[in-house]
Formats: sequence, structure tokens, C-alpha cells
Amino acid sequence: MKHARTTRAAAILLGPFFVLFTLAMVLPIGYAVWLSLFTEKQSGLGFGGTETVFSGLDNYTAALGDRAFREGFGVLLGYCLFYIPLLLVGALALALLLDSTLARARRFFQLALFLPHAVPGIIAALIWVYLYTPQLSPVVSAMESGGIGFDFFSPDGALPSIVNIALWEWLGYNMVIFYAALQAIDRSVLEAATVDGAGAWRIAIAIKVPLIRASVVMVALFTVIGSLQLFTEPLILNKGTGSAVTSTWTPNMYAYTAAFERNDYGLAAAASILLALTAALLSFVVTRFTGRKGKKA
Repeated sequence: MKHARTTRAAAILLGPFFVLFTLAMVLPIGYAVWLSLFTEKQSGLGFGGTETVFSGLDNYTAALGDRAFREGFGVLLGYCLFYIPLLLVGALALALLLDSTLARARRFFQLALFLPHAVPGIIAALIWVYLYTPQLSPVVSAMESGGIGFDFFSPDGALPSIVNIALWEWLGYNMVIFYAALQAIDRSVLEAATVDGAGAWRIAIAIKVPLIRASVVMVALFTVIGSLQLFTEPLILNKGTGSAVTSTWTPNMYAYTAAFERNDYGLAAAASILLALTAALLSFVVTRFTGRKGKKA
């Protein structure tokens, strides 16, 4: 009887979650998979109406066969290799500085570093587009007066420009996560290390970082997933800036263009599913790799 009551209570408490999970996750994914298996064709010479026909995996082969879609993954690869190490190292370094005994005005710097995350992504991108635009930006003017010429919208400058925007948005947020994890470390462990003669640098690298490894792995995993969803920043740079960012610069932008500019919802759904599978695969690789490394440690 007691077991039945426990099961009933668990079902009541978990029921709302599973309902929302089904409505917000399972059904949309299922609909996207179903949509990706169909395509719209026009009858006659194009003057008749359109009809939806089953196309099987044609949309997937079309997406994979499109050079623009494949190049989008190349852009994501460069973005991840550039952005993720800078974010993790930068956020961890800032958190360690704030957690050190030499830090002053901790609350102020936490708030100052976190504030950019409170700015919506679109607004942040618009701010930085202004700061990147010659004849408008005081930053570009100062660089030019110092003899430094750099085109933020050029093929070589577009990726670093977007990485900079993303770092400005997310560095403080992840710093707060690391700082909270550092605050949870037992102070007696750090005091013992100090008594044993360990310096501040040794304590930070050899004691603090290993003890917050779970938080580092979590941030790395979420950052990988978020990086694959790169969309807002390049979309803003693509609109009227004359930048090298095209409408299919990332897989997300490719799917957006296919759906809302070419009205090819089947192709857009297929591209989205392929991107989701890539994210799932990379998430598995990250968790598996970090799990093995943790066991060895």
C-alpha cells in the first residue's frame, strides 16, 4: 500500500514535466521528422497548385549534397575551435581571480561582468555592428588613428567579429557558474594546502580547478550545444552591413533561408534534424571523453 502511494505521488509530481516535455520537445521533433520526409511540387508548368508528396530521404540527400550546407559546418568548426577555448579559459580565469584573496569589490565585478548577458542577443549584435562600422564607430576610428586597419566585415574578420560578440554575451554568465562552484569548495582544504606551502597559483591550478571539474564539463557541454545553434549574431551581420556573412553561413541560417525565403519546409526540416543529430553526437562524445578522463583521474 505504501509503495502504491509513493508511485502515485511520483506520477503526480512528474506528470506536469512529462506533459510539457512532450508538448515542447517530443511533438515538435516528431513533426520536424515527418515534415522532412515530404516535399511540395507544382503540377503542370508551374501554373497549377502545389501538392505535398512523399519524398523519403530526398531532402536529407539534398541538404548533404548542397555545398552551402556543408560549408556551414566548416564555419561552425572554426567557430567552436576559436570560441570555446577562449570562453572556458577566460571565464575560469576571471572566476579564479574573483575567488582569490587579493580580489576586491567582488560584487561589483560580478555584476559588471554578468550585465552583458542580460542584454538580448539581437540588441547585443546591433550594438557591436555599430561598433564595427567605419565612419560610425569610435573603436574603428581609434584603431585607424593608431595605424591599425581591420575590416570586421571581411571574410577574414567576420568570424572573429562574431566570436567577440558571443564572448561579450556569455563570458560573465559562465564566470558566475564557475565562481559559485569555487565558493562551494571546503575552505579547510585550501587552508591545508596553504599550510603545506602551496602558493596561490598552485592552489588555483592543482586544487581548485580539479574540484570544480563537474562545473567545467557542464559549461563545456552546454557551450558546444549552444555553438552549434549559432544564428542571431551572423543573421544581424548579414542584414545590410556588406559583410562576408551570407544567408547560408551556418546550418541554422541555411534552414531559416530554406524555410522562410525559399518556402522549402521539407529541406529546412531535414537540415534541422541533421544539425540536431550532430549536436547529440558531439554531446555524447564530450560526456564520454570527460567521463573517461574523470575515471583515470
